Amino acid sequence: MLTYTLRRLFYLFPTLFGITLVTFFVISLAPGDPVSLQQSGLMNANISRKAYDEMLKLYGLDQPIHVRYIIWVGRFIHLDFGNSFSDNRPVIEKIKEKLPATLLLNIISMFLTIAIAVPAGMLSAVYHKTLYDKFSGLIFYMLYSLPSFWLALLLTTYFGLKLDILPMYGIESDNSALLPFFPWLWDRIIHLILPVICLTLGGFAYLSRFSRGILLEVIRQDYIRTAWAKGLSGKKILFVHALRNALIPLVTLFALMIPFLVSGSVILEYIFNWPGIGQLYFNAIMSRDYPTIMGLSVISAILVLLSNLVADLLYALIDPRITYK
Repeated sequence: MLTYTLRRLFYLFPTLFGITLVTFFVISLAPGDPVSLQQSGLMNANISRKAYDEMLKLYGLDQPIHVRYIIWVGRFIHLDFGNSFSDNRPVIEKIKEKLPATLLLNIISMFLTIAIAVPAGMLSAVYHKTLYDKFSGLIFYMLYSLPSFWLALLLTTYFGLKLDILPMYGIESDNSALLPFFPWLWDRIIHLILPVICLTLGGFAYLSRFSRGILLEVIRQDYIRTAWAKGLSGKKILFVHALRNALIPLVTLFALMIPFLVSGSVILEYIFNWPGIGQLYFNAIMSRDYPTIMGLSVISAILVLLSNLVADLLYALIDPRITYK
């Protein structure tokens, strides 16, 4: 196990290098640059060519792409993502500032998705081809077909404008810091309701159908039929024999969901003006803030690579038949 883990960790470095290389060149070759965008934002003011070149030199954009990438790699080795082009603040500080809001939103939505979709999918497998199976599948697929941005606009229009019972944007109300604890907590909760609904509904269909398919495959195995023939109870067969073997594909899926806890939802955070990583990503892309884009992309890539490694290692803990050499 130790040898396998070290070998996988060693393979992470060339993979991460390839990801950073492609990402850096793609965003650098995109049309536009931060200097031109800043110029267009200053009441469409025109600046001299000399001033334009000086700003490019200030950002280091006057050098060839490969030189800029080598400089970026040198900083990244020292865990330095550089300073943002938009406000000259360290990128890592901006990420730390936005991360709590994204974690709060995504942890709640992911917990609700798993808590509802996985049991619903397993019940569909147990009651295969029944009315419940057909009805739940229809409902979940209908929810999955709703675009999240369209649902967000619909909910904000109805509950925010027409009924005026839920806030439409932000993480808290103005001057909420002056409120006592419980009113402050309630203010945070009502601001979470609409974003959480939009993030949660989309995952129901896929996760429930995935759980249903895995459990259906397991309960059709010969050892499950043997357990039924021995007279074991349905609960024991389901939770002791079937469910444990169905966990392996689910572990893979849950591990791949971990990076989304940090990456955030770009569109939904922008619509709800949620001060998280997704909104930071959107603003960085729109302003061609290369250091911020690279910092967020690299953190997401590292989380994806590590979550895959963790999933592989958990296989051996769940199923003793799996060994790594």
